[in-house]
Amino acid sequence: MSLVVTPLTDLYAPIRDELAIVERIFDEEITSDLDFINGLCDTVRSYRGKMLRPAMLLLAGKATGELSSAHRTLAAVVEMVHMATLVHDDVLDEAAERRRRPTIASIAGNTAAVLLGDHLISHAFHLCSSLLSQHASRRIGATTNTVCEGELLQNHHRGDIGLTEEKYFEIIRRKTGALTAVSAELGAKFAGASNAQVRALHAYGMAAGVAFQIIDDVLDIIGDESRVGKTLGLDLTGGNLTLPVIHGLTHAGRSTNTALQDLLRNASRDGTARMRALLRQSESIAYAVRTARQYVDEAIHQLDLVPHSDAKQSLVSMAEFIVARQF
Repeated sequence: MSLVVTPLTDLYAPIRDELAIVERIFDEEITSDLDFINGLCDTVRSYRGKMLRPAMLLLAGKATGELSSAHRTLAAVVEMVHMATLVHDDVLDEAAERRRRPTIASIAGNTAAVLLGDHLISHAFHLCSSLLSQHASRRIGATTNTVCEGELLQNHHRGDIGLTEEKYFEIIRRKTGALTAVSAELGAKFAGASNAQVRALHAYGMAAGVAFQIIDDVLDIIGDESRVGKTLGLDLTGGNLTLPVIHGLTHAGRSTNTALQDLLRNASRDGTARMRALLRQSESIAYAVRTARQYVDEAIHQLDLVPHSDAKQSLVSMAEFIVARQF
């Protein structure tokens, strides 16, 4: 994870102006006539970080055709859906910090956080309905269904020490991969790309999203909170088995396996350092990073159908960033 990759500010260069418009659309859509809601929404705005999903949508559109006002609207929509999932996730994970700021739940309580997440989702669909075509609304709707199914599936398997890699990948394809996949897909679709290109960009987004989640799970174990900018160690305390842990339980020796199971059954944030040491010892962290690298390679391979351009190169660099990031 020490590769030198293109900074996000550089790889977003082909769409910098469009991203600024997307931020304005986002802000205008969620503005309320109630001051206390605006205060909560200001906190949500402060969570803006990588903006990978709107950037991916815009870059996919620019790489396969011309950008339109629909692209900017849809980029705001996917970011709104993503923000809603973050607000809800912080409730589920009992997280105190996001982007180095207090979470909505820690500021206003779980009830307000759940309702604000719903507020963002409803605004996303309100904004999406402004497009003449119903295609995007149907795809976004289907995707949010899939994301919710992924979260429900993960919750169903909380504390399941027997969770398999196969089931883990089903969870992350649904809860994370689906939204990145539809972002890239809609970018190409609304740029007039061929059906083959649309399918390829969907596959690109799915592979990139899976890689992103694997690295997120790795960072939850080995990351530096001051760099990552959010509460870490929550997978352990929340009973969510991730790829490094699954690999460790499956491939480590008996003593390591026993120690891992004990940490999982008596989970606390204090156990994260011990978990980190055990998973490094069993080479499970390295295994997870290698797996993420394979998904990144698959994502880049899907771009073979896309003609060379600065936007395509940014999509390649974005995939490289995902596997090398430390925040």
